[in-house]
Amino acid sequence: MAESTPPICDYEGSDYQTSFWEQGDRAYEDTVESIALTRLLPPRGDFMLELGAGAGRNTPRYHNFSRIALVDYSRTQLLQARQRLGESPRFLYVAADIYRLPFVDGLFDAATMIRTLHHMADPDLALVQTRRVMRPEGVFILEFANKRNLKSILRYLLGKQDWNPFSQEPVEFVHLNFDFHPKAIRHSLWASGFDLEKQLTVSHFRMGFLKRYIPHSILTGLDSLLQWTGAWIQVSPSIFSRCRPLGGQKATGDQIFQCPQCQKPLVGFESDLHCAQCGTTYPYQEGIYDFRINKD
Repeated sequence: MAESTPPICDYEGSDYQTSFWEQGDRAYEDTVESIALTRLLPPRGDFMLELGAGAGRNTPRYHNFSRIALVDYSRTQLLQARQRLGESPRFLYVAADIYRLPFVDGLFDAATMIRTLHHMADPDLALVQTRRVMRPEGVFILEFANKRNLKSILRYLLGKQDWNPFSQEPVEFVHLNFDFHPKAIRHSLWASGFDLEKQLTVSHFRMGFLKRYIPHSILTGLDSLLQWTGAWIQVSPSIFSRCRPLGGQKATGDQIFQCPQCQKPLVGFESDLHCAQCGTTYPYQEGIYDFRINKD
């Protein structure tokens, strides 16, 4: 039997891309996140790992990378991404648990985790796994939901909110939806083997009435200017961090996958993968490798 892992937020069957992004008045958030990514991404790269890729909203923004592995726990989301992006050999679609990444050590020279950490009941374990599969001197871009944002501070001071935005423990405001304190995330990154290089504060004006009455170009322009304040203070609801892995070794050879149960390399491509060590078979269906262990 597979070892238990923390609970997983599964978007299987969800129309999240359509209902939340395309029909949910999120053009402002999408634009300012794109600005932050452009500022933090390296100019080019070989193999990108996109953790929590969903339906591929951000994937086209990684156009300077030769290959991109889209990882999500939901096959539904990956099928939507595949329909959106196509069947190019540039894209690798992988259904997997972030706590058990099915890749060999030191494989990727860049990774992103956008709007994903806030679903992690054990963020440290997710970061350790990310660090493991990254090459030395790679670039990791992490976005997290900030509990010490201006709105939560004001609500707390006015007595309209019970939890303290200044305390460093995470707050679970909805099941498997967490906000984190910036200091706690900095500590987690360091403990997981990452050096934090730069922070940008994002989505300063994430309020419905502002988005309704102030032109999109003005809001995004102001947010773009304020993003640089992330070097000194973080009171926006979203924070983007650029980090570098400390130490480690680059993967050698052509191996990509390893068994998430016994960590032995897996041989094969575009077919079911069988682990000779533990006997587990991982299916390849509709262009998606399925490494989910506890999916049933």
